Amino acid sequence: MQWRNTAQRWGLPAQLFHWLIALAVFALFVLGWVMVSYRMSPTKFQLYSLHKSLGLTVLLLVVLRLAWRAFNVTPAPPTGSPRWERRAATLTHWLLYALLLAMPLSGYLINSAANFPLVVWGVLPLPNLTGENEQLQAWAEAAHLAMFWLLAGLIVLHVAAALRHHWLLKDDVLRRMLPWCGRGG
Repeated sequence: MQWRNTAQRWGLPAQLFHWLIALAVFALFVLGWVMVSYRMSPTKFQLYSLHKSLGLTVLLLVVLRLAWRAFNVTPAPPTGSPRWERRAATLTHWLLYALLLAMPLSGYLINSAANFPLVVWGVLPLPNLTGENEQLQAWAEAAHLAMFWLLAGLIVLHVAAALRHHWLLKDDVLRRMLPWCGRGG
């Protein structure tokens, strides 16, 4: 198992960041869906607290992932990839990163504008970004929901592209992001 990225394969830290973020985002989608439709109760507040803590954890993981990426090579696209495909992959990845940064920040803004205390994982209190502001809260909620749908669509596209590479093109794009596939894919 390799630590650093190479021109052929993602290193273990990049793979771990990828899969941890993917699992956390899936959990956030489920939590978000459940918590907004849950009846008002202490459980609903616990679900919101868990959602916020996990969202801010994703923010931290994405920042660390981008820092790791900045100091490592990025594996090359498969030989013979059309230019449009390379550009689409690059654009999709950077949009994913942008949304994974913006969504937790918009959630933090919602919380701040609602003047609700934010304690990450029950131990780290964070200050509000702004004072109570219903209009800002409504705007941030609308932005958060719009970004959710855009992120969901991009994730479907990302997964479909990885499966296309694996099953139709039969290249190593998916295997090089899987920790158990070793050096040769």
